[in-house]
Amino acid sequence: MSFHSTAAQLVTLAAGGEEHGGNHDSLNPAITGGSALVILLLLLWITTRFNRDR
Repeated sequence: MSFHSTAAQLVTLAAGGEEHGGNHDSLNPAITGGSALVILLLLLWITTRFNRDR
Protein backbone atom coordinates (compact mmCIF):
# COMPACT_ATOMS: atom_id res chain seq x y z
CA MET A 1 0.00 0.00 0.00
CA SER A 2 1.38 3.38 -0.89
CA PHE A 3 1.18 6.48 1.23
CA HIS A 4 -1.18 8.16 -1.24
CA SER A 5 -3.72 5.34 -1.27
CA THR A 6 -3.60 5.03 2.52
CA ALA A 7 -4.19 8.77 2.91
CA ALA A 8 -7.07 8.65 0.43
CA GLN A 9 -8.70 5.81 2.35
CA LEU A 10 -8.34 7.68 5.64
CA VAL A 11 -9.89 10.81 4.14
CA THR A 12 -12.80 8.73 2.83
CA LEU A 13 -13.23 7.11 6.24
CA ALA A 14 -13.11 10.46 8.06
CA ALA A 15 -15.71 11.97 5.71
CA GLY A 16 -18.12 9.09 6.26
CA GLY A 17 -20.22 10.93 8.86
CA GLU A 18 -20.43 14.08 6.79
CA GLU A 19 -23.92 13.47 5.45
CA HIS A 20 -25.42 13.89 8.92
CA GLY A 21 -23.37 16.93 9.90
CA GLY A 22 -21.20 14.98 12.35
CA ASN A 23 -23.35 15.63 15.40
CA HIS A 24 -26.00 13.54 17.04
CA ASP A 25 -29.43 15.17 17.01
CA SER A 26 -29.78 15.12 20.79
CA LEU A 27 -26.44 16.80 21.53
CA ASN A 28 -26.88 20.51 22.16
CA PRO A 29 -23.47 22.19 22.56
CA ALA A 30 -24.75 24.81 25.01
CA ILE A 31 -26.33 22.24 27.32
CA THR A 32 -23.33 19.91 27.06
CA GLY A 33 -20.84 22.68 27.83
CA GLY A 34 -23.00 24.14 30.58
CA SER A 35 -23.45 20.82 32.31
CA ALA A 36 -19.70 20.13 32.05
CA LEU A 37 -19.01 23.52 33.63
CA VAL A 38 -21.47 22.86 36.47
CA ILE A 39 -19.97 19.41 37.13
CA LEU A 40 -16.42 20.79 37.20
CA LEU A 41 -17.42 23.63 39.52
CA LEU A 42 -19.15 21.13 41.80
CA LEU A 43 -16.01 18.96 41.88
CA LEU A 44 -13.91 22.05 42.64
CA TRP A 45 -16.24 23.00 45.50
CA ILE A 46 -16.14 19.45 46.94
CA THR A 47 -12.34 19.38 46.70
CA THR A 48 -11.99 22.69 48.53
CA ARG A 49 -14.39 21.54 51.30
CA PHE A 50 -12.27 18.45 52.01
CA ASN A 51 -9.01 20.44 51.96
CA ARG A 52 -9.62 22.74 54.93
CA ASP A 53 -6.17 22.21 56.48
CA ARG A 54 -4.51 24.65 54.09
